Formats: sequence, C-alpha cells, structure tokens
Amino acid sequence: MATVMQKIKEIEDEMARTQKNKATAHHLGLLKAKLAKLRRELLTPSSKGGGGAGEGFDVTKSGDARVGLVGFPSVGKSTLLNKLTGTFSEVASYEFTTLTCIPGVIVYRGAKIQLLDLPGIIEGAKDGKGRGRQVISTARTCNCIIIVLDAIKPITHKRLIEKELEGFGIRLNKEPPNLTFRKKDKGGINFTSTVTNTHLDLETVKAICSEYRIHNADITLRYDATADDLIDVIEGSRIYMPCIYAVNKIDQITLEELEVLDKLPHYCPVSAHLEWNLDGLLEKIWEYLSLTRIYTKPKGMNPDYDDPVILSSKKRTVEDFCDRIHKDMLKQFKYALVWGSSVKHKPQRVGKEHELDDEDVVQIIKKV
Repeated sequence: MATVMQKIKEIEDEMARTQKNKATAHHLGLLKAKLAKLRRELLTPSSKGGGGAGEGFDVTKSGDARVGLVGFPSVGKSTLLNKLTGTFSEVASYEFTTLTCIPGVIVYRGAKIQLLDLPGIIEGAKDGKGRGRQVISTARTCNCIIIVLDAIKPITHKRLIEKELEGFGIRLNKEPPNLTFRKKDKGGINFTSTVTNTHLDLETVKAICSEYRIHNADITLRYDATADDLIDVIEGSRIYMPCIYAVNKIDQITLEELEVLDKLPHYCPVSAHLEWNLDGLLEKIWEYLSLTRIYTKPKGMNPDYDDPVILSSKKRTVEDFCDRIHKDMLKQFKYALVWGSSVKHKPQRVGKEHELDDEDVVQIIKKV
C-alpha cells in the first residue's frame, strides 16, 4: 500500500511543479491518467491480506432512496440524523464520536428515505487514511450526498471534502461527459470533434490512451472536454450524483456572514441543535432525489393515497411501475388506465411505454 501511496505523492508533486500551458498539456494528461489508475488500485486492493470491508459499513439498502451524510468530525452529522429520523447516533462534543455507519429512515411525502450517518472524514481519506476508504465506498452507493459543513469554517471544509470524493470517482452535481469512446480492433486512435478544443489535442489523447494500453479507438467530442473528462470515460467507474451542502450551526454566525453563505450554489443553512430549517433541508433532499410518486387504484375502489409507489424520475414508465410492484406483473399486463397530468383524458388507456408524472393514479388491467 505504501508504494502506491508514494507513487501518488510523487505524481501529485510533479503535477504541482509543472506549469500549465500548451506545451505541457500532453505531459499533464499522461500524469492525470497514471494518477487515476493508482487511485483505482487503492479503491480495489488485491485479494491478498485480510482487512475485510470494515465492521458496520455493510448497511443493507432499504426504502426508496439512500442519502449519505458526509463531513469532517464534529460538524453535527449525528445530531442531524437524530433530529430528522429519531434514530439514536451517539452525540458528543469531541471528535470521532461516530465510528461505524448508522442508518435511519425518514418518511417524507410517502417515500421512505434511508439516511446514513457516515463517520467523520479526515484529510487524505482518498489515499486510505482513517476509515476513509470504507466511508467513501459506502457514500458511492447513495442516491444523494449531504455534505455537512460547520458554519464557522465552511469553504475550507467544502473544498477538502470535494477533493476527497473526487479522488474516489464521485462527481458532485455534474453530468456525465458528452463524449463517445469506442474501442475497436484496428485502425489506431481516431479523434474527431464537433467543437473547437482548447484542452485536448490528438497527442494528449494518444498519450492518455497508451497509458491504458488502448491503441485502437474512436473518440468523438461534442463539447470542449478536458483530459479529466476523457479519463473519467475510459475508467468508466465514475458515479455522478446530486449533492447538498448543509451548513450547520448557523446560530453561531452573524446575519452578514449568513448572507455571504447564501450565495453558494446547492446550499441549505440549518441548525440541527435548535432544529432551524430542517423542513427546508427535507424539501431540498426531495428536490435533488427527484422522485416520482404514483398512486395505485384497485378496480372499483378509491385510489390509495397513503402508500404511493416511488419511482426515479429517470425510470418512470408504466413498465417500471409494474416491475416495482411485482416482477411477474408484466406477463399479465394488458393495458393501464391513468389519471393525472401525464395524460389528456381522465382516465386514459395507455401501454407500458407511457411515461408517468408525479402523483398520477394508475390502474393496471390484466389479461383474462
């Protein structure tokens, strides 16, 4: 492990020493590719040696969505979990109170959202320090991340945590790069672009590909991509997820400081101890998870508004709805009757490809 760590340190030092200009772009791209490969080795260590996954980290996924609380020690993650879910996670005024992963569940607008209180991250977690690797590996399984910051020193913490998560292949509030990468058997590296490139040229692309031992590939850019974007696509193990910055302990700062913090994007001010703005945080979690509630209507009965079926906004067709209820339902599916904003008529007869909207009412008609 130490050798991988040393290699990472050497590459980071060399990158810091290298001036950024057109002449060095090719060299920096090569270093970035090497760094990404070494980070991946850290994440997936060889099977030799014990160590295991770390006790208390293999939390079973439950509910409709999973939200992780990430932050440095003693910023109020446990207090936030206790106030939001009623679960008991030990709270004290010293650092590193929480040592394992504590789950809790919030029921909000009919959806069961699992909240995970992850142990405090320390600087260098991405390089395996502390319990950092287990913490961030668990964070990768979440649908949304809440970075809990201390209102007294939010910006420094924000940058450090973002750096740790980026090092582990978690991309916060970003879309996957709009570029196509396809391996082939022969023909060398074919690099085309529909826009003017300021970051990548053929030499840099070839250098990055050769580091991954890829000598034949088609690469098409649809926007001005960087070397990091290309490496992300080649690595393929990147996770793109929404993130909320919950700035805690706002009772300890002035109104002027709060107005400055208000300019941060994706930000929500709270005071977990005094229970200020917790409903605002829940509202934001709901918005970032972008879930869709679908109500069921048994034949000849009123719709069941108490227990909605929760779907992701990316997968909300009638077919996804049937799969969510029971995997054999599609075999008997004839058509569906839908009431709501996704249809013109009330009810309207639709097939399984129809896309549903939030709070639609659905009745499934089966084959006889």
